[in-house]
Amino acid sequence: MNFSLTQFQAAIVDLDGTMVDTLGDFEVALNRALHDLDLPPVTRALVERTVGKGSEHLIRSVLAHQLALPEVKDQVLVCASRGIEDSYEAAWLRYQHHYLAINGEFAAVYPGVVEGLQQMRDAGLQLACLTNKPLSFAKPLLQAKGLDHFFTHVFGGDSFERKKPDPLPLLKTCEALGVKPAKALMVGDSNNDAQAARAAGCPVALVRYGYNHGESVDGVDADAHVDALTDIAQALGKAG
Repeated sequence: MNFSLTQFQAAIVDLDGTMVDTLGDFEVALNRALHDLDLPPVTRALVERTVGKGSEHLIRSVLAHQLALPEVKDQVLVCASRGIEDSYEAAWLRYQHHYLAINGEFAAVYPGVVEGLQQMRDAGLQLACLTNKPLSFAKPLLQAKGLDHFFTHVFGGDSFERKKPDPLPLLKTCEALGVKPAKALMVGDSNNDAQAARAAGCPVALVRYGYNHGESVDGVDADAHVDALTDIAQALGKAG
């Protein structure tokens, strides 16, 4: 079905991979945390494949990969029982410390984001940011990048009992905005965003430049696939 941007009352916008390219922040914070744990650095490609499901998932995935490396398994001084759960708490604490210290320093707002958000505001939409990133990371990042003033609400991966792709965060965000899900457009970059939107009853537009676990979003069920936030209005009008 065709949509017009003005038929929506709100837009719920993802953060990492949708508004801000934060791979650099993830890579630096993770590698500093891994260094503290005497583990080898992670590759940028692995970070790109594992972001999007929250910091807990990211850290566990990275630990699983790094602890399985031959050079780690062969270390004489490494206890044979060293595993993900043994290392997780320390890794999370070090990661949090380093991420908060560099939050936004190695990140950049994608082209067209500011203009796209303004277009949605000009169309009369309320805007909320909904991310799986911890709220203590998300709010300072939005502020540092000059995006915070666009949003009446900001919710993180720890704001609700469950994260995307569960529909609960979207339903709770719609409730906070005072709109029905059908009147709230989800804007994201991944299958997580699309699954959550479909389950919640929200139309969804996906940007092609994001992460999506290293895979193209063109094959993901969505109402629009765009190259920039500024293309959403036109793309929705052509959806069919």
